[in-house]
Amino acid sequence: MYNIKNSKELASLINYTNLNNMISESEMREFLEKAKELNFNSVIVSPTYVPLAKEVLAESNVKIGSIVGFPLGFENTESKVAEAKTLVEAGAEEIEVVMNLSYLKDEKYSQIEEEVKQLKEAVGDNILKIIFESKALEDYQKANAAKAAENGGADFIKNSTGFVTPNHIFENVNDINIIQKHAPKIKIEIYGGIDDYKFANQILTAGADKIGSDKGYEIVKRYKDLRENTQVKPKPITLTKK
Repeated sequence: MYNIKNSKELASLINYTNLNNMISESEMREFLEKAKELNFNSVIVSPTYVPLAKEVLAESNVKIGSIVGFPLGFENTESKVAEAKTLVEAGAEEIEVVMNLSYLKDEKYSQIEEEVKQLKEAVGDNILKIIFESKALEDYQKANAAKAAENGGADFIKNSTGFVTPNHIFENVNDINIIQKHAPKIKIEIYGGIDDYKFANQILTAGADKIGSDKGYEIVKRYKDLRENTQVKPKPITLTKK
């Protein structure tokens, strides 16, 4: 199992996500305060709430992430690039872009690579993640998607938007194995259905670099309560036989 030392390290491996399209500003502010409390690696929020995240998280180390071409990815490259630039200007540091799966189905790998390349140029030193919706793909398509993202210069590949998610740990492990074999330099984020520490630990043990979860607060809080906030007084023992 993955050796998590403490709740701080666990939080640093989670991108706490809230892409609810009907959330109010007060609810989003509450979400961001929770993220700040536990110091997650990043929050992933809709473009609408990037300015608010920048305000609330200004005194923290939590990075701000947002989405482009979500959830279908079929916008043209120019639109995606413009959207990515706008997010960076607003304060986003991690940009998640949904891959054009039509290009992938038609094996237009050079077009995928060119899109990723332009997106990376647009975001500069900020993190670029490419989402490829693995549940909808055959294994060979996952391999080609990962290779195209890596060749285009993406920092991460992410296996799901959350709308179509792998429903078993073995599916996630299979995705990780394929990516590691065919795109060994790119980092991996697994998203979808990770709602407790056991599942999170399994994903990290399998080789993921980061976890995306809308249950990040519950995962870390539960771990913290069990491992750090529980006082257990050991029974006295003697080291000699009576």
